[in-house]
Amino acid sequence: MRFQEILSTVDTRSPTEPASADEAAALDAYSQAVVETVERLGPAVISLGVTQSAPERLRRRGIPELHGAGSGVIITPDGYALTNSHVVHAAQKVEVRLQDGRTIPAELVGDDPYSDLALIRMPEGGLPVAELGDSSRLKVGQLVIAVGNPLGFQATVTAGVISALGRTLRAETGRLIDNVIQTDAALNPGNSGGPLADSRGHVIGINTAVIAGSQGLCFAIPVNTATWVASQLIREGRVRRGYLGISAQTVTLNRRFAVHHRIAAPTAVRVTEVQPGTPAARAGLLVGDVMVEAGGRALSSLDDLLLVLGRHPVGTPLTVQVVRNGEAVTLEAHPTDHPEG
Repeated sequence: MRFQEILSTVDTRSPTEPASADEAAALDAYSQAVVETVERLGPAVISLGVTQSAPERLRRRGIPELHGAGSGVIITPDGYALTNSHVVHAAQKVEVRLQDGRTIPAELVGDDPYSDLALIRMPEGGLPVAELGDSSRLKVGQLVIAVGNPLGFQATVTAGVISALGRTLRAETGRLIDNVIQTDAALNPGNSGGPLADSRGHVIGINTAVIAGSQGLCFAIPVNTATWVASQLIREGRVRRGYLGISAQTVTLNRRFAVHHRIAAPTAVRVTEVQPGTPAARAGLLVGDVMVEAGGRALSSLDDLLLVLGRHPVGTPLTVQVVRNGEAVTLEAHPTDHPEG
């Protein structure tokens, strides 16, 4: 019996009626998956305390500093950890509380407001590390577990499912973040920057936001994007990404369409907006174009396009293959530095 069917019987069964063996086994399996994920991931989840200077209007009122809190996850044993940009941006002091109770200072390696991701480093070695998964293989309905420190309650666990993939979210800076994971695993202030994991304990996203006033609308940045951003921050101290000037979304291809155009992947990237005067406009990209390849790499998701733009030398020609009105079209774009960094 499936878990959903078990839940549907809760209201109709007598309170004294014992659960069947199949129902107990299903519930135990669900609980065991969550417990094992927390045991595996928990030691690598950290609590962040952040201090920054208060605005002038608050300093005049005798408030010299502002304090904030968030979560993070350790990704290397020598102290690198991922969190959100909005948690540590402009921070003058960052303190980390580990699961073993130690509090240690951390430095900001770099942050990327465009993806709401940041990387910090602690001066410690031999730290517990989270295992990173592959967000390109996620499915809607998949079990996910969020671990963090909401409202100051350390090591809080919530569970749910992936509600949708490929969402677009507007960050606090006003920037649009593409290809976001939507989940109903409950998040609260302080969860920001903590990990979203699958049932094997692999990190598949970095929790970033909850829609105020809603229930079950929570979002996370895919771990594939986070891994790429972290590598850029370690190497460059900032994210230097190529810029085309489009908005796009991952779409599922009609099987006949994919076979006709010899597209191996079941998904591709559809252009939803082309901003005037940008490299995309100059290259001739149009709204509705289905991008299937860029720089020799198949585009099955927005993550693929971001990886291509991140690795392609800014200013050099980038070959883009699209399907337009049923016809294959090859274009040449010249990505520039992203105007927002």
